[in-house]
Amino acid sequence: MLPAVARRAVILAGGLGTRLRPYTVVLPKPLMPVGDRPVLDIVIRQLHAARFDRVTMATGYLAELIEAFFRDGSDYDLPIDYFREHEPLGTVGALGLIDELDDPFLVMNGDILTDLDYGQLLDDHIRSDAIATIATRTTKVQISLGVLDFADPDDSTLLTNYFEKPNIEYESSMGVYCFDPRIREFISPGEHLDFPDLMLRLVHEGEKVRAWRSNDFWLDIGRPEDYEQAQDDIEALRHRLIPE
Repeated sequence: MLPAVARRAVILAGGLGTRLRPYTVVLPKPLMPVGDRPVLDIVIRQLHAARFDRVTMATGYLAELIEAFFRDGSDYDLPIDYFREHEPLGTVGALGLIDELDDPFLVMNGDILTDLDYGQLLDDHIRSDAIATIATRTTKVQISLGVLDFADPDDSTLLTNYFEKPNIEYESSMGVYCFDPRIREFISPGEHLDFPDLMLRLVHEGEKVRAWRSNDFWLDIGRPEDYEQAQDDIEALRHRLIPE
């Protein structure tokens, strides 16, 4: 049986949204509409359905718009508070300054469209002995060129294989993580720090960082092509993505 802990999520919503310009000149990326509602509205509804008790949003760029939209979370029956970055701290540096991270907690980007079960992910992390759990998925990337292999050990100019527009598979981060409170020992207050650097720091220090592999629907709407795909898919996926 799992210990009784408060379910808290930290949403990273302070990025500039550079890849979605010019849209993000006037709207922060988490407020970009998918169908008839902002993507972050969908995320908050999902966290409420997963019985999270508190959400902290780390804001920065156009923070006042996000804070004005969600206010204290009463419209969602989910308490929401804010940590505003006054200077960029990287993708994970804000965790060094957010208070009361006393229980295992979930961290996620504010521009993700997925139907993974956040509560199940956090419960799985709590059952483990890892300091960090990364939600991952297999991603296929197509190389839109002919790829040549010159693997002959005796002559590197001799062709040994030819692949036309091959697909390459990677295991990639979904931008959703769970952390033990000890994670703050590895982040100096005010330090500019990105997720890859933090993960490698943990591994270097001998800490256990594990994967939680998912086959769930997932889109990072930070890229124009994925944002357009989200608009195409939202009606068909509405019953999966937006809790009643």
